[in-house]
Amino acid sequence: MASSTTLFTTTFQGLRPTKPTDTPNHLTFKSSSISLKPNKKSSSSSSLTIKSELNPQLVISLSTGLSLFLGRFVFFNFQRENVAKQGLPEQNGTTHFEAGDTRAKEYVGILKSNDPVGFNIVDVLAWGSLGHIVAYYILATGSNGYDPSFFG
Repeated sequence: MASSTTLFTTTFQGLRPTKPTDTPNHLTFKSSSISLKPNKKSSSSSSLTIKSELNPQLVISLSTGLSLFLGRFVFFNFQRENVAKQGLPEQNGTTHFEAGDTRAKEYVGILKSNDPVGFNIVDVLAWGSLGHIVAYYILATGSNGYDPSFFG
């Protein structure tokens, strides 16, 4: 049975791939889907076909963009109010700076931005990191056969 997709074979040993002509007959990579099925050439070997279901660049970009959007427009006031409630660290009822530690003065230069509500570089790094974590979770669980309905 002939297939219209192009088959290309390759192996990976160590940190560098070998030449396509060195591939054993039982490893055949095809870019349409993931499956292990017997190879028609030899009945004891199997064919490995690989397909990427999620585009990693798209998942990471969308997840990071959504995280930055939520951090800026949804959770910004909530986060700032909680930080203001906590206040500066204290010792015996006075802040560290008031107690004489001159190095405890908060450096506000990095926290300044031209954003109307004050979304600064620290917020961008924090919310961007959270977006990347969510994206890698999506990619990892999407590629290993994870089924969330298993627990439900």
